[in-house]
Amino acid sequence: MPSQIAATLRTKAASAVPTDKYLSWGRYPKAAHEHVYRPAWSDQVPGIMQAAPSGSLLAYGLGRSYGDSCLNADRALVDCRRLNRILGFDESAGMLRCEGGVTLTDIVDVYLPQGWFLPVTPGTQFVTVGGAIANDVHGKNHHRAGTFGAHVQQLGLQRSNDGLVFCNRERNDDMFRATIGGLGLTGLIAWADIRLRRVAGPWIDAELIPFRSLAEFIGLSRESDGRFEYTVAWLDCFAGKNLRGIFFRGNHSAETRQTSPPKRGPKLPFTLPEWMLNRYSVKAFNELYYRVHAAKHGPSRIRYDSFFYPLDSVRQWNLLYGKRGFLQYQCVIPETNVAAFEELLERIARSGMGSFLGVLKQFGSAPAAGMLSFPRPGLTLALDFAMRGERTLELMRSLDEVVQQSGGALYPAKDARMSPAMFEASFPRWRSFVPYIDPKMSSSFWRRVTEAQ
Repeated sequence: MPSQIAATLRTKAASAVPTDKYLSWGRYPKAAHEHVYRPAWSDQVPGIMQAAPSGSLLAYGLGRSYGDSCLNADRALVDCRRLNRILGFDESAGMLRCEGGVTLTDIVDVYLPQGWFLPVTPGTQFVTVGGAIANDVHGKNHHRAGTFGAHVQQLGLQRSNDGLVFCNRERNDDMFRATIGGLGLTGLIAWADIRLRRVAGPWIDAELIPFRSLAEFIGLSRESDGRFEYTVAWLDCFAGKNLRGIFFRGNHSAETRQTSPPKRGPKLPFTLPEWMLNRYSVKAFNELYYRVHAAKHGPSRIRYDSFFYPLDSVRQWNLLYGKRGFLQYQCVIPETNVAAFEELLERIARSGMGSFLGVLKQFGSAPAAGMLSFPRPGLTLALDFAMRGERTLELMRSLDEVVQQSGGALYPAKDARMSPAMFEASFPRWRSFVPYIDPKMSSSFWRRVTEAQ
């Protein structure tokens, strides 16, 4: 019977969505998948898992991981997008129970008009709950709220050998901590209980402040962390050691006036030619961005989507980088090693491959919610680089040297090429996570960084 279920689901998957359409957000590397299962109901998942060969499956949400942590080359994916039901909400406690395929957009659209918001949100709302847990995503309020996983109270984990396992901080605590930030390797997240937070309405009281040095950024972060829930900065990565950027900070406003739902912005209709994105066009963009936002210096009241999700206003913005895609490089470096951070920026500036999406944030000291959670005290930098072959990969390796020597780490959800040695340096205790991996689960990322076959 399991083989019949698997065969039926394979046929439906193949006819619905070609397997080569399953990409990461960076569109690099490309991966061919043998099968894609597309269950419509959670009770179909056990049959899929039982029928699959060992090490052959990986759950897939909206594909917003930038590298290959959401890919499973030459093996199978379980497309979870139809497992997207809200199962209940306790308004007295703000506790939401939903399936893993529910998106952050779904939650915001339903519950923000009722005065509830996400406890932590990354820079896009086009992420599934399962993906947010598996990557233990962080946001602009890490210094206050920690990561998304810190607000997950309980989850149901479908495993191939144990069935549906209930996990929380009292029951199956080790499996709970392994699943948060576990890159989808411990099983399929069937449902989760997430505690939302009360807000007055959809407005943010925000402030923009230009800065001209790393010391000034650190000073702004320290001064802001006590008064503002959300802090982050845009960075001009072509400036090198002559750092400049825009510091954003904000709080939920007491304004209760509702607005119409956010309009989905224009959609890039095709992949742009590579020649359009070069050091001159990026430098021109950075100059314009800095000048425009520096002129807006001061407080303002803006909608939540403009503050949290500016890039979501352009759908498929990843096509800006051309057919070969792009790589995002996100690292964290201890704050005490400012010289290493400056060296990192200097190497990027010298390369001529700067990014117009430079994000700088100071992580707080919140304890890690999961065994493989990325955030830790220090400065985190995220930059996008158009894929231009070996030249781009050589720059990444050069940046790795600085990060590794500084005692820093790379973020698996954003990675497409780190070596096993760099993964070891970033997560030296990763072997203690291995016993919790479901025997049916694997990923391109995991096989690459652990040299597993």
